[in-house]
Amino acid sequence: MKITFLGHATTLVEAGGKTVVIDPFLTHNPSASLKAEEVKADAVLLTHGHGDHISDALQIAKQNDCPIIAMVELANHFQSLGAKTHGLNLGGSYQFEFGRVKLTLAFHSSGIDLEDGSVKYAGEPSGILLTMGGKTFYHAGDTALFGDMKLIGEMHEIDVAALPIGDNFTMGPEDAAVAASWIKAGVTFPIHYNTFPVIQQDPERFVKLLEEKQLRGQVLQPGQSLEV
Repeated sequence: MKITFLGHATTLVEAGGKTVVIDPFLTHNPSASLKAEEVKADAVLLTHGHGDHISDALQIAKQNDCPIIAMVELANHFQSLGAKTHGLNLGGSYQFEFGRVKLTLAFHSSGIDLEDGSVKYAGEPSGILLTMGGKTFYHAGDTALFGDMKLIGEMHEIDVAALPIGDNFTMGPEDAAVAASWIKAGVTFPIHYNTFPVIQQDPERFVKLLEEKQLRGQVLQPGQSLEV
């Protein structure tokens, strides 16, 4: 499994000749390492409905003729816009051609900002357990620290985890380090930080917090990859 960080919370995951993109936010992200029109994918996976996680989902899905996989209400929204979709719900999983997707709990909010200024309910937020090529990647989505992360770690052998550290909208570095100690991934990298002034963080400090807990952390700059 090869995981490439594209900036903010966007990740590209490749294994067995298949590629999926998670939470594509590229066009309006100045730090993104790839343009939306350059993304080649077999599926688009979404954790929740906020604009900094879904803004390029429809374009990528249509240009690749691939499905958007997300919480059922969020999937239905994109289906109404002409995309192929597959809806899941919390705790549910499904075996796709590229691999297995399971939605986990996440403690956050989820709504789609519409052009008329209203907000459309997008279902519950989620994390994603993605298994491809015999390896499992846990993308926590936007979330607070919560106790059932212990269960996620106990029930699944996680090779790589991506945890938000930005604080303000999600857990900060200290809480994320606790989460990492419960999840026990082979390697953990930080996401959802430094895109906006209010979520400025030092990712190297987060890695040091992990090292203090005898955990392996790695900072990925946009465009950088790791393989497991």
